[in-house]
Amino acid sequence: MTAAGDAALAGGPGPAHGGTVAIAAADLVLASASPRRSALLAGIGVRFAVVPAQLDETPEPAELPRDYVARLALAKARAVAAATGGALPVLGADTTVVCDGRLLGKPVSEADAVAMLMTLSGRTHQVFTAVALVRGATAAGVLVETAVTFRELSAAECRAYWRSGEPADKAGGYALQGMGGVFVTRIEGSYSGVVGLPVAETYKLLCDFAIDCGLSRV
Repeated sequence: MTAAGDAALAGGPGPAHGGTVAIAAADLVLASASPRRSALLAGIGVRFAVVPAQLDETPEPAELPRDYVARLALAKARAVAAATGGALPVLGADTTVVCDGRLLGKPVSEADAVAMLMTLSGRTHQVFTAVALVRGATAAGVLVETAVTFRELSAAECRAYWRSGEPADKAGGYALQGMGGVFVTRIEGSYSGVVGLPVAETYKLLCDFAIDCGLSRV
């Protein structure tokens, strides 16, 4: 992990080129408590503060996965913009895993995690990540879809994986960047999007809003 990632995960001051900082020194607010999103955003070179959004994340009836994540990403950004007074642009993001049209959220028990992972076993599923940026009355967003293929899994290794503690706060019950990566045989799309923040698309969005990033300071 990079120094920027370490700083973001710790929630302390980031290096000179970017990372988490006090809101008075920030160029952006990240509306997420996810340490993975913080680490990815720090890697882009943004100076940002973290203010997690508190929302009801229940899907609406018959809501499509892409519409669900886009709605939540924008709602998170708008909620935090309102809470912080709108002085800084706010970035919201949401990720969901979909298999056979079914949303796979965060597992709540070992049985839930095993069932979720066995559903993904030997198959290709989709991961949708939406990113929304709000500044005043202006909002823009991007949606990234990635196809992820799992090898065949056994129930025993799914149980062992749950007991490692890694899947508990992960959509779909696995972490691509951690031990869960051993399940994956193929990725078509954005690796960082599966982790929680598609960095290429997020960087372009920040540039469109003229937000200071690492490459703009080179």
